[in-house]
Amino acid sequence: MSLLIVAVDNTIVNVALPAIGRDLDAPLSGLQWTVDSYTLVLASLLLLSGSTGDRIGRRRTFQIGLVIFSAGSLLCSVAPSLEWLVIFRMVQAVGGSMLNPVAMSIITNTFTEPAERARAIGVWAGVAGLSMALGPLVGGLLVEPVGWRAIFWINVPIGVAAILLTARFVPESRAARPRRIDPVGQLLVAVLLATLTYGIIEGPVAGWGAASTLICFAVAAVALAGLLIYEPRRREPLIDLRFFRSLPFSGAAVIALSAFAGLGGFLFLNTLYLQNVRGLSALQAGLCTLPMALTALVAAPLSGRLVARRGPRPSLVVAGAGLAASGVLLTFVTSTTPLPALLAVYAVFGLGFGMVNAPVTNTAVSGMPLAQAGVAAAVASTSRQVGQALGVAISGSVVASALGGVLGAGFVRAGQAAWWILAGYGALVLVFAIVSTGARARRSAERVAEQFDREERQEEKARVG
Repeated sequence: MSLLIVAVDNTIVNVALPAIGRDLDAPLSGLQWTVDSYTLVLASLLLLSGSTGDRIGRRRTFQIGLVIFSAGSLLCSVAPSLEWLVIFRMVQAVGGSMLNPVAMSIITNTFTEPAERARAIGVWAGVAGLSMALGPLVGGLLVEPVGWRAIFWINVPIGVAAILLTARFVPESRAARPRRIDPVGQLLVAVLLATLTYGIIEGPVAGWGAASTLICFAVAAVALAGLLIYEPRRREPLIDLRFFRSLPFSGAAVIALSAFAGLGGFLFLNTLYLQNVRGLSALQAGLCTLPMALTALVAAPLSGRLVARRGPRPSLVVAGAGLAASGVLLTFVTSTTPLPALLAVYAVFGLGFGMVNAPVTNTAVSGMPLAQAGVAAAVASTSRQVGQALGVAISGSVVASALGGVLGAGFVRAGQAAWWILAGYGALVLVFAIVSTGARARRSAERVAEQFDREERQEEKARVG
């Protein structure tokens, strides 16, 4: 249920963007912040929320997250202005960060028998695919007759039900040795993501050479340098940079970043294209995205089985090819492109995106010791959210730069550069599909795993001594 409301919320908001823009008189950058304020806070807090659940109790953290997410949704539905909507979306994200990573920990600790755990995770993955299909459709059904505020109401009853069911059925659990909180690392990550995204989104409005834009990028660079210097010196860092010595792990991070940047840009621009350029209603626009969602829903389990039989490379190659091809095809789309041709391109994108999730998680934890697998998977999840935020920021800014920051005529022509960028994301997935899955990559993962194993044995010996 937590995955349902978080994932549906992600796609449902995109369908409502034109209505939000009209009602709150929001410019293109304002619509970008409506999406990115949520994904940025979520990305910044995922690792912290996971360690908090390990420390104070996963059920308790999960319930707190449900309360905050439901309250944030209620606040979003009564937001009087764009600024307040962005703030309330950030409240939502604080709660959302406590849900999916903590819920996955609850599943792995509750279902200890491997076959039972696999079935539970299968249900979890099925809900993820279902939510992608439901989001645009439910959004269209709610926005058309009721208004955009209704898209946030749907989270409240589901959240309340999840809180009650968690209290009744979910056992409490904690980690035997929870990771220490890293406040400096957490602050540096938040500053890096916020200033980088702010500079990209506001650049077309303020000017790319404006002092505010340059200061944002300078602060982001300083925060990145701070992470690279500070984190290796901590015993239990927020992000263990040694993970990136493993080519499979580094490849998984880049692939997740690229694929979800493609998803963020695709959803953001297409909902504006379908409603503002083609003149479709919110419901019709939601229905148009169904080929993408349904193709992804079918491709995801097929990708999982392919990874189990052949490893991650074939799935990643198909994913990269699908994303790159859809980007190239979208550059030919005009305001009068026949709808069947447009839906076919959406299906190609859905195929590429649907193939990417299973091999990314598999590649991220490939060769990692069991004690580090959860952290590695959490970093991969963070890469997904960061990618989606940057995808919205970059694609929106490319269009805004061409349009002068205001939605209007010329949207299709302005969007062509963004679609070439999507093709570039697909090409990156293809390249790293090869680089991160070969013999050299496996050897690098083995070296990293040996280092962590050696340190784990030394710490265990010191505790016993």
